[in-house]
Amino acid sequence: MSDTRRRGRIPAVSDADIRRVARALLVEQGPDAITLRAIARELGITAPALYRYYESRESLVSAVRSDVCVDLAVDMARGLEGLPDDAALCFFAVCRGFRHWALTHSREFTLVFASPISAGIGSAMRQFGEPVGRLFLEAAGRLLSEYEITTPATELIPPELREDLILFQTELLRVLSDSGQKFPAEKLDLGVSYVMIQFWARLYGHVTLEVFGNYPIHISHPDALFDATLTDIGRTIGLVSG
Repeated sequence: MSDTRRRGRIPAVSDADIRRVARALLVEQGPDAITLRAIARELGITAPALYRYYESRESLVSAVRSDVCVDLAVDMARGLEGLPDDAALCFFAVCRGFRHWALTHSREFTLVFASPISAGIGSAMRQFGEPVGRLFLEAAGRLLSEYEITTPATELIPPELREDLILFQTELLRVLSDSGQKFPAEKLDLGVSYVMIQFWARLYGHVTLEVFGNYPIHISHPDALFDATLTDIGRTIGLVSG
């Protein structure tokens, strides 16, 4: 045994080591398994030593969450390779890519999309500035630029929702400006905002039910149900006839 080991010297670790172990714990056991004590045990160090890198478990989890978002965006972007240059095809391919990733990375999905985040619209809107959010917004922006989508008349939007939708417009335009994304801001009216929120609710709700096995009935062909959902959404906004 070396003199260094005899003195009980703490092994050298890096931020990359910590994140790697945290990610492995997430994949193997789920978000609750990401603890400073468990990571320290895997790395052969004491838990207080981790405070050199992260002030709390929450800050470490936030870093892991960011890593997952980057990997998800790369995975979804890869799914667009080789597709015809059509905004609608690319938009729905992004949706299918999101579902496929969620089904094959259920614990990462739980951390990023099914865990509580800090209260306030600022925290929620932050997601649009992250890689996954930017990918969705880029696809939605192309769709608005190349197609005339159908949106409800203002008078058909529930009055109780209009203040929230206006705030959503304002915050989204700020995120778009900060990130330098190409998005037809002049088309982001109340109807488009309403459609965007409803679309995300349907997509996210469908994927969440499927990931956690919470369909109210047994679905023998889940791919067919998901495709039917996308077709129905496309029909609602005028992308699919009939």
